[in-house]
Amino acid sequence: MSLNITNAQRAEVLTQALPYIQKYNGKILVIKYGGNAMINEELKQYVMEDIVLMHLIGVKVVLVHGGGPEITEMLERVGKKTEFVNGLRVTDKETAEIALMVLSGKINKGLVNLLESKGGKAMGISGVDGRMIEAEMKDQRLGYVGRITKVNIDPILDLLEKGYIPVVSTVGCDKEGNVYNINADTAASYIAGAMEAESLISMTDIAGILKDKDDPTSLISCIDIEEAGHLFESGIISGGMIPKVECCIDAINRGVKKVFIMDGRLPHAILIETLTDEGAGTMVVRKKDKK
Repeated sequence: MSLNITNAQRAEVLTQALPYIQKYNGKILVIKYGGNAMINEELKQYVMEDIVLMHLIGVKVVLVHGGGPEITEMLERVGKKTEFVNGLRVTDKETAEIALMVLSGKINKGLVNLLESKGGKAMGISGVDGRMIEAEMKDQRLGYVGRITKVNIDPILDLLEKGYIPVVSTVGCDKEGNVYNINADTAASYIAGAMEAESLISMTDIAGILKDKDDPTSLISCIDIEEAGHLFESGIISGGMIPKVECCIDAINRGVKKVFIMDGRLPHAILIETLTDEGAGTMVVRKKDKK
Protein backbone atom coordinates (compact mmCIF):
# COMPACT_ATOMS: atom_id res chain seq x y z
CA MET A 1 0.00 0.00 0.00
CA SER A 2 1.63 3.28 -1.08
CA LEU A 3 0.49 6.70 0.06
CA ASN A 4 1.03 9.88 -1.95
CA ILE A 5 2.67 11.97 0.76
CA THR A 6 5.42 14.54 0.43
CA ASN A 7 8.85 14.27 2.01
CA ALA A 8 7.87 17.10 4.35
CA GLN A 9 4.84 15.10 5.50
CA ARG A 10 7.03 12.04 6.04
CA ALA A 11 9.40 14.12 8.16
CA GLU A 12 6.45 15.47 10.17
CA VAL A 13 5.19 11.92 10.86
CA LEU A 14 8.64 10.84 12.08
CA THR A 15 8.98 13.95 14.26
CA GLN A 16 5.61 13.29 15.90
CA ALA A 17 6.66 9.69 16.59
CA LEU A 18 9.92 10.80 18.28
CA PRO A 19 8.60 11.10 21.88
CA TYR A 20 7.10 7.60 21.62
CA ILE A 21 10.32 6.18 20.16
CA GLN A 22 12.25 7.71 23.08
CA LYS A 23 9.73 6.28 25.54
CA TYR A 24 10.09 2.72 24.25
CA ASN A 25 13.80 2.74 23.39
CA GLY A 26 15.57 0.02 25.34
CA LYS A 27 12.28 -1.18 26.90
CA ILE A 28 10.79 -4.68 26.64
CA LEU A 29 7.62 -5.10 24.58
CA VAL A 30 5.96 -8.54 24.54
CA ILE A 31 3.53 -9.18 21.68
CA LYS A 32 1.06 -12.06 21.87
CA TYR A 33 0.29 -12.93 18.26
CA GLY A 34 -2.63 -15.02 17.07
CA GLY A 35 -6.11 -14.86 15.62
CA ASN A 36 -6.95 -13.30 12.25
CA ALA A 37 -3.70 -11.29 12.10
CA MET A 38 -1.88 -14.62 12.00
CA ILE A 39 -4.08 -16.33 9.40
CA ASN A 40 -4.53 -13.41 6.98
CA GLU A 41 -1.33 -13.19 4.91
CA GLU A 42 -1.60 -9.46 4.21
CA LEU A 43 -2.08 -8.65 7.92
CA LYS A 44 0.82 -10.97 8.77
CA GLN A 45 3.10 -8.86 6.56
CA TYR A 46 2.03 -5.68 8.40
CA VAL A 47 2.64 -7.26 11.82
CA MET A 48 6.13 -8.44 10.83
CA GLU A 49 6.98 -4.99 9.42
CA ASP A 50 5.81 -3.36 12.66
CA ILE A 51 7.92 -5.73 14.77
CA VAL A 52 11.05 -5.20 12.68
CA LEU A 53 10.59 -1.42 12.79
CA MET A 54 10.18 -1.49 16.59
CA HIS A 55 13.28 -3.67 16.83
CA LEU A 56 15.32 -1.32 14.63
CA ILE A 57 14.44 1.75 16.74
CA GLY A 58 15.77 0.02 19.85
CA VAL A 59 12.71 -1.69 21.35
CA LYS A 60 13.37 -5.15 22.81
CA VAL A 61 10.50 -7.02 21.14
CA VAL A 62 9.53 -10.55 22.22
CA LEU A 63 6.99 -12.30 19.97
CA VAL A 64 4.89 -15.01 21.67
CA HIS A 65 2.60 -16.96 19.35
CA GLY A 66 -0.09 -19.60 19.38
CA GLY A 67 -1.55 -21.47 16.43
CA GLY A 68 -4.82 -23.22 17.27
CA PRO A 69 -6.31 -23.26 13.74
CA GLU A 70 -3.10 -24.73 12.27
CA ILE A 71 -3.05 -27.46 14.94
CA THR A 72 -6.69 -28.30 14.12
CA GLU A 73 -5.85 -28.43 10.41
CA MET A 74 -2.93 -30.83 11.01
CA LEU A 75 -5.05 -33.06 13.28
CA GLU A 76 -7.67 -33.25 10.52
CA ARG A 77 -4.97 -34.22 8.02
CA VAL A 78 -3.93 -37.17 10.16
CA GLY A 79 -7.57 -38.11 10.77
CA LYS A 80 -7.69 -37.04 14.40
CA LYS A 81 -10.90 -35.45 15.71
CA THR A 82 -10.61 -32.30 17.83
CA GLU A 83 -12.66 -32.10 21.03
CA PHE A 84 -13.00 -29.02 23.24
CA VAL A 85 -14.01 -28.72 26.91
CA ASN A 86 -14.83 -25.17 28.09
CA GLY A 87 -12.99 -23.76 25.08
CA LEU A 88 -9.81 -25.78 25.72
CA ARG A 89 -8.58 -28.51 23.37
CA VAL A 90 -8.56 -32.04 24.81
CA THR A 91 -4.93 -33.06 24.23
CA ASP A 92 -3.72 -36.66 24.38
CA LYS A 93 -0.03 -37.51 24.02
CA GLU A 94 -0.21 -37.73 20.21
CA THR A 95 -2.03 -34.38 19.97
CA ALA A 96 0.61 -32.78 22.24
CA GLU A 97 3.34 -34.07 19.88
CA ILE A 98 1.46 -32.67 16.85
CA ALA A 99 1.05 -29.32 18.67
CA LEU A 100 4.80 -29.27 19.34
CA MET A 101 5.54 -30.04 15.69
CA VAL A 102 3.12 -27.40 14.30
CA LEU A 103 3.87 -24.61 16.80
CA SER A 104 7.63 -25.02 17.20
CA GLY A 105 8.27 -26.21 13.65
CA LYS A 106 5.99 -24.93 10.92
CA ILE A 107 4.61 -21.73 12.53
CA ASN A 108 7.64 -20.68 14.55
CA LYS A 109 10.17 -21.10 11.76
CA GLY A 110 7.79 -19.47 9.27
CA LEU A 111 7.59 -16.36 11.47
CA VAL A 112 11.36 -16.28 11.97
CA ASN A 113 11.87 -16.52 8.21
CA LEU A 114 9.36 -13.72 7.58
CA LEU A 115 10.98 -11.41 10.15
CA GLU A 116 14.38 -12.06 8.60
CA SER A 117 13.01 -11.32 5.12
CA LYS A 118 11.80 -7.92 6.42
CA GLY A 119 15.30 -7.04 7.64
CA GLY A 120 14.96 -8.26 11.22
CA LYS A 121 17.25 -10.59 13.15
CA ALA A 122 15.10 -13.30 14.71
CA MET A 123 15.56 -16.60 16.54
CA GLY A 124 12.82 -19.14 17.25
CA ILE A 125 12.58 -20.97 20.58
CA SER A 126 9.91 -23.06 22.26
CA GLY A 127 8.85 -23.27 25.87
CA VAL A 128 10.66 -26.62 26.01
CA ASP A 129 14.04 -25.06 25.14
CA GLY A 130 16.04 -24.40 28.30
CA ARG A 131 12.92 -25.53 30.23
CA MET A 132 11.64 -22.03 29.60
CA ILE A 133 8.02 -22.94 30.39
CA GLU A 134 7.57 -25.65 33.01
CA ALA A 135 4.04 -26.98 33.38
CA GLU A 136 1.82 -29.59 34.96
CA MET A 137 -1.49 -31.11 33.89
CA LYS A 138 -4.24 -28.48 34.25
CA ASP A 139 -7.17 -30.90 34.31
CA GLN A 140 -7.25 -34.69 33.87
CA ARG A 141 -10.18 -34.32 31.45
CA LEU A 142 -8.07 -32.12 29.15
CA GLY A 143 -5.00 -34.37 29.08
CA TYR A 144 -1.76 -32.62 28.17
CA VAL A 145 -3.02 -29.06 28.48
CA GLY A 146 -0.58 -27.33 30.78
CA ARG A 147 -0.85 -25.09 33.80
CA ILE A 148 2.38 -23.07 34.03
CA THR A 149 4.35 -23.76 37.22
CA LYS A 150 7.56 -21.87 36.40
CA VAL A 151 8.99 -19.57 33.73
CA ASN A 152 12.72 -19.30 33.02
CA ILE A 153 13.34 -16.18 30.94
CA ASP A 154 17.14 -16.62 30.65
CA PRO A 155 16.98 -17.97 27.05
CA ILE A 156 14.90 -14.93 25.99
CA LEU A 157 17.23 -12.48 27.76
CA ASP A 158 20.26 -14.13 26.11
CA LEU A 159 18.72 -13.66 22.65
CA LEU A 160 17.76 -10.03 23.35
CA GLU A 161 21.28 -9.31 24.58
CA LYS A 162 22.67 -10.64 21.29
CA GLY A 163 20.31 -8.43 19.27
CA TYR A 164 17.72 -11.03 18.23
CA ILE A 165 13.93 -10.86 18.21
CA PRO A 166 12.95 -13.97 20.23
CA VAL A 167 9.99 -15.81 18.67
CA VAL A 168 8.45 -18.06 21.33
CA SER A 169 6.11 -20.99 20.66
CA THR A 170 3.83 -21.79 23.59
CA VAL A 171 4.51 -25.39 24.53
CA GLY A 172 5.77 -26.45 27.94
CA CYS A 173 7.27 -29.47 29.64
CA ASP A 174 7.60 -31.10 33.04
CA LYS A 175 10.56 -32.76 34.78
CA GLU A 176 9.56 -36.15 33.31
CA GLY A 177 9.80 -34.73 29.77
CA ASN A 178 6.06 -34.68 29.03
CA VAL A 179 5.06 -31.96 26.55
CA TYR A 180 2.05 -29.69 27.24
CA ASN A 181 0.01 -27.41 25.03
CA ILE A 182 -0.09 -23.98 26.73
CA ASN A 183 -2.62 -21.20 26.17
CA ALA A 184 -0.74 -18.41 24.33
CA ASP A 185 -2.40 -15.55 26.26
CA THR A 186 -1.43 -17.17 29.55
CA ALA A 187 2.14 -17.85 28.41
CA ALA A 188 2.56 -14.26 27.19
CA SER A 189 1.25 -12.96 30.52
CA TYR A 190 3.74 -15.05 32.52
CA ILE A 191 6.68 -14.20 30.24
CA ALA A 192 5.89 -10.46 30.17
CA GLY A 193 5.49 -10.46 33.96
CA ALA A 194 8.76 -12.30 34.57
CA MET A 195 10.53 -9.81 32.29
CA GLU A 196 8.83 -6.79 33.94
CA ALA A 197 7.96 -5.66 30.43
CA GLU A 198 7.00 -2.06 29.69
CA SER A 199 3.98 -3.34 27.73
CA LEU A 200 2.21 -6.51 26.67
CA ILE A 201 0.21 -6.32 23.45
CA SER A 202 -2.47 -8.99 23.01
CA MET A 203 -3.62 -9.14 19.40
CA THR A 204 -7.21 -10.29 18.99
CA ASP A 205 -10.05 -10.31 16.46
CA ILE A 206 -12.14 -7.49 17.91
CA ALA A 207 -11.53 -3.76 18.44
CA GLY A 208 -10.95 -4.18 22.20
CA ILE A 209 -13.37 -4.01 25.14
CA LEU A 210 -16.70 -2.63 23.92
CA LYS A 211 -19.50 -1.17 26.07
CA ASP A 212 -21.86 -2.64 23.49
CA LYS A 213 -20.47 -5.76 21.81
CA ASP A 214 -22.46 -4.98 18.64
CA ASP A 215 -21.19 -1.38 18.37
CA PRO A 216 -17.50 -1.01 17.43
CA THR A 217 -17.70 2.74 18.19
CA SER A 218 -18.34 1.95 21.88
CA LEU A 219 -14.68 1.05 22.44
CA ILE A 220 -13.38 1.64 25.97
CA SER A 221 -9.91 3.08 25.43
CA CYS A 222 -8.53 2.58 28.95
CA ILE A 223 -9.53 0.68 32.10
CA ASP A 224 -7.81 -0.12 35.37
CA ILE A 225 -8.09 -3.30 37.44
CA GLU A 226 -10.90 -1.93 39.63
CA GLU A 227 -12.96 -0.88 36.60
CA ALA A 228 -12.36 -4.28 35.00
CA GLY A 229 -13.99 -5.89 38.06
CA HIS A 230 -17.13 -3.76 37.55
CA LEU A 231 -17.18 -4.66 33.83
CA PHE A 232 -17.02 -8.38 34.69
CA GLU A 233 -19.91 -7.98 37.15
CA SER A 234 -22.06 -6.01 34.69
CA GLY A 235 -21.48 -8.56 31.91
CA ILE A 236 -19.80 -6.03 29.56
CA ILE A 237 -16.72 -8.28 29.64
CA SER A 238 -18.15 -11.67 28.69
CA GLY A 239 -17.53 -14.82 26.66
CA GLY A 240 -14.09 -15.17 25.09
CA MET A 241 -13.06 -11.72 26.35
CA ILE A 242 -13.16 -12.93 30.00
CA PRO A 243 -9.97 -15.07 29.85
CA LYS A 244 -8.19 -12.39 27.76
CA VAL A 245 -8.86 -9.63 30.31
CA GLU A 246 -8.00 -12.02 33.17
CA CYS A 247 -4.62 -12.60 31.48
CA CYS A 248 -4.14 -8.81 31.18
CA ILE A 249 -4.82 -8.33 34.90
CA ASP A 250 -2.56 -11.27 35.73
CA ALA A 251 0.25 -9.70 33.67
CA ILE A 252 -0.10 -6.37 35.52
CA ASN A 253 -0.10 -8.16 38.88
CA ARG A 254 3.11 -9.88 37.77
CA GLY A 255 4.85 -6.57 37.04
CA VAL A 256 3.89 -5.46 33.50
CA LYS A 257 3.27 -1.69 33.42
CA LYS A 258 0.45 -1.70 30.86
CA VAL A 259 -1.36 -4.18 28.64
CA PHE A 260 -3.11 -3.52 25.34
CA ILE A 261 -5.96 -5.61 23.92
CA MET A 262 -5.59 -4.69 20.28
CA ASP A 263 -7.49 -5.25 17.05
CA GLY A 264 -5.12 -7.43 15.01
CA ARG A 265 -7.31 -6.92 11.92
CA LEU A 266 -6.18 -3.29 11.69
CA PRO A 267 -3.11 -2.81 9.44
CA HIS A 268 -0.07 -1.60 11.40
CA ALA A 269 -2.04 -1.73 14.67
CA ILE A 270 1.19 -2.14 16.69
CA LEU A 271 2.68 1.09 15.33
CA ILE A 272 -0.61 2.98 15.77
CA GLU A 273 -0.78 1.88 19.41
CA THR A 274 2.85 2.43 20.37
CA LEU A 275 4.04 5.36 18.22
CA THR A 276 0.97 7.61 18.01
CA ASP A 277 -1.49 9.15 20.47
CA GLU A 278 -4.43 7.60 18.61
CA GLY A 279 -4.34 4.06 20.01
CA ALA A 280 -5.81 0.93 18.46
CA GLY A 281 -7.54 -0.92 21.28
CA THR A 282 -8.11 -1.01 25.03
CA MET A 283 -5.29 -0.26 27.47
CA VAL A 284 -5.38 -2.00 30.86
CA VAL A 285 -3.39 -0.43 33.73
CA ARG A 286 -3.13 -1.02 37.47
CA LYS A 287 -4.71 2.31 38.43
CA LYS A 288 -5.76 5.21 36.23
CA ASP A 289 -4.55 8.71 37.03
CA LYS A 290 -7.36 10.77 38.48
CA LYS A 291 -7.74 14.02 36.56
